[in-house]
Amino acid sequence: MQALLAPIQDFLQCETPDEWIVRATEPKQLPALLIDHCNCELKAAQTAMFLIRKYAIDKASGELLLSWAKPYEEFVYNKQRSITEFLARDVKKNELLGELTPKSGVDYSADLIAKMVRLIKEEFHHFEQVLEIMQARNIPYQNLTAGRYAKGMMQQVRTHEPATLIDKLIVGAFIEARSCERFAKLAPYLDDGLQKFYISLLRSEARHYQDYLTLAQAIAAEDISQRVAHFAQIEAQLICAPDNEFKFHSGCPV
Repeated sequence: MQALLAPIQDFLQCETPDEWIVRATEPKQLPALLIDHCNCELKAAQTAMFLIRKYAIDKASGELLLSWAKPYEEFVYNKQRSITEFLARDVKKNELLGELTPKSGVDYSADLIAKMVRLIKEEFHHFEQVLEIMQARNIPYQNLTAGRYAKGMMQQVRTHEPATLIDKLIVGAFIEARSCERFAKLAPYLDDGLQKFYISLLRSEARHYQDYLTLAQAIAAEDISQRVAHFAQIEAQLICAPDNEFKFHSGCPV
């Protein structure tokens, strides 16, 4: 596991504060931890879908993506939701039903589509896995307000293309890297079931971080190390700064 985590730890400028681990392992925080984790998985899929739709495919293909996401979004946004009914739906629930057509003249379309479609499928699967854990522990799903972490990162994204896309991919890399680091640091303090689940997520999260970073460098016409260093600093500040809210990516509890 250390070989998997070493590049992540080098990429990030700080570890998750021990104070966050203490708060996260309080029994009363388990519902908030799992619900926000569940939300994070859906947001990750939605972000990847947005990138594909905006930059890599035609309109008809975009409709295919929206159809793929529809059951997940309906579950989240419908207050009459049922975890049991959602998990019991058709066996093809986690499949993209159709081929995506790359935009012509966009060199990186095929690579962006391939990496992000795989990421979306895995994030949807993780979303369902967290719901299964919540159901087994009688934790109802609830809508939560967004934390400051992703917003704080996105505020640093440049507003002209292709810089916007490059920065968004770098932000995606940091979010996935932090998730991987946090899963690994938190896992030893959890019960056996959750520990096994969180360790099982490490490989995919580590690959997602690498995919985002590889795409950012491939699309950029110049070296991205300065932008990566900039976002590393912002990300570390958000993780280490005092935070009044407890979220999966929140800062140091106060």
